[in-house]
Amino acid sequence: MKYQDNAVTKNKKILVIIPAYNEERSLPGVIAGVRKFPGIDVLVVNDGSRDATSAVAMKAGANVIDLPFNLGIGGAVQTGYLYAFKNGYAVAVQVDADGQHNPEELLKIITPVLRGEVDMVLGSRFVETTSYKASFARRMGILVFSAVVSLITGQTFKDTTSGYRAVNRRVIEFFADNYPTDYPEVEALVLLKKNGFTIKEIPVTMAPREHGESSITPLRSIYYMVKVLLAVFMNLLRAHKKEA
Repeated sequence: MKYQDNAVTKNKKILVIIPAYNEERSLPGVIAGVRKFPGIDVLVVNDGSRDATSAVAMKAGANVIDLPFNLGIGGAVQTGYLYAFKNGYAVAVQVDADGQHNPEELLKIITPVLRGEVDMVLGSRFVETTSYKASFARRMGILVFSAVVSLITGQTFKDTTSGYRAVNRRVIEFFADNYPTDYPEVEALVLLKKNGFTIKEIPVTMAPREHGESSITPLRSIYYMVKVLLAVFMNLLRAHKKEA
């Protein structure tokens, strides 16, 4: 089957969730790329931006939720899942607002979910060799997270920090009630695996962010790594206490 043939999405309610904070320059292109696929809805969660993110998103044809202040990526993404749950979507897809995720691969990550093969598909930069280049600090963080999550879950993961992921209705409902804050990508994978959900990691291509700079500096990378690992281990301890 060719992924360009979007017959697989027919009669299915699919939502692309784009959390956005000060992304007025990148959003038009991201939204336009997603809207090439008929029948896929777009929701931009404007996370308290100080620029024209909201107006730009609406002009580009997306539905928009304006948060009253900056909640962070976790709060913004969970807002999208709450919207997907309340509006009866069968599949939700996370797409970054900075232009790194290739909309042309949307059906590639949606299809296994629609077929009922898995609960989540994770788009990975490192399952296969690609031209993507990460900074040394980011690469080290990705390697550490991947090793820890793989050890905890018993499943090998290569790119636990990727935000390009598709989920089914069961996960939408779960994330509407249970979603990590701050930097949630890594912790969310552990939560899903510990609650019996299935995840498949597939290769995708990613580009450097189109505009602006990442907020994760080398110093913040260390803080990020420690904080995420602590959150993961605390969740494991809570889970063990419940079992006891």
